[in-house]
Amino acid sequence: MRRSAAGPPVADGGQSFADREQSFADCVQCRRPTEYPVSRPGIVLCPVCEWQEAQRSACSG
Repeated sequence: MRRSAAGPPVADGGQSFADREQSFADCVQCRRPTEYPVSRPGIVLCPVCEWQEAQRSACSG
């Protein structure tokens, strides 16, 4: 961690910690934050919605 010249502490990647926290995508079903970055392509689900979707698809035989 390093300090920027005129702002909050900056992580090694160049983003401030506040920016890094906000860079997680929202779940497309419930709008909760996910563990995936905003830049991830496709449908992004939170762990709860991923589990529910897996249950639905497993039983749709």
